[in-house]
Amino acid sequence: MSSSRTLMVPDGLAGERVDVGISRMLGLSRTRAADLVSAGNVLVDGQPPARSTRLEPGTMVFVELPEEKPAVAVRPQIADGMSLIHQDDDIVVIDKPVGVAAHPSAGWSGPTVLGHLAAAGVSIRTTGDPERQGIVSRLDVGTSGLMVVARTERAYTTLKDAFRAREVGKVYHAVCQGTPDQSRGTIEAPIGRSPQHDYKFAVRNDGKHAVTHYETLEDLQGATLLKIGLETGRTHQIRVHMAALHHPLVGDPLYGADPTLSERVGLIRQWLHAMELTFTHPATGDEVTYASQYPADLQQALERLRAG
Repeated sequence: MSSSRTLMVPDGLAGERVDVGISRMLGLSRTRAADLVSAGNVLVDGQPPARSTRLEPGTMVFVELPEEKPAVAVRPQIADGMSLIHQDDDIVVIDKPVGVAAHPSAGWSGPTVLGHLAAAGVSIRTTGDPERQGIVSRLDVGTSGLMVVARTERAYTTLKDAFRAREVGKVYHAVCQGTPDQSRGTIEAPIGRSPQHDYKFAVRNDGKHAVTHYETLEDLQGATLLKIGLETGRTHQIRVHMAALHHPLVGDPLYGADPTLSERVGLIRQWLHAMELTFTHPATGDEVTYASQYPADLQQALERLRAG
């Protein structure tokens, strides 16, 4: 069961950000407090605040504390095909293969990014849920490409804030069915859980704000290779937005792709790869960029589409 607390802001917290104030009043980590604000579990004088909202003395703060789920243990296991692109004292950048989850969860028995790092002797020293330590953003099990994992609390907080503030450059390549009406464009449509299936997402008026930019890289036979930039990072965002344009990703029958085309090009997952990450290094302050290459299954499917 969840619990709730109603707090009055003391004079000593006047002018503090709401997440900082909550962390001090309830003895939570700042990251946990920020997550509660982002999830809509905090009201300030009856209104949901932004994380940057400053507290005033005497203000009433309501905090809903969801029940903590039992931790799922990180099982050390080398994930075939995983590459460590960069590693230093604060971060590790990995190139994740398809079929690997970011972190362990109930019902998932396959390999994980954190399990691979544990098996490879890469330590993660952050607070928070043990099964999600260091994870600042995720890729779906069926999506390959670049991820950054924080190794220290400073890196975790800094990168989490950067992702929330949309200060991280995320470039994907994707192949969609057909040819979009415009060679480049922006899709701005809110995303929420599908009312029919809780494992799917859909464009919904009551969903979370989501923005996707795309441009054509190559016209293919019955398909289009796209470069995609994300302003937001909603679950299944690219897949949902392209399906909403009636151009689902090749190999993605969950969102309406033609299964016969997937079979013809030899794909058993969506053609989607996280190609590039750009962010400010949390320790040095330098802007860094990491790049990836297409994995073998996507490259083979692309060649088959080029050959018609």
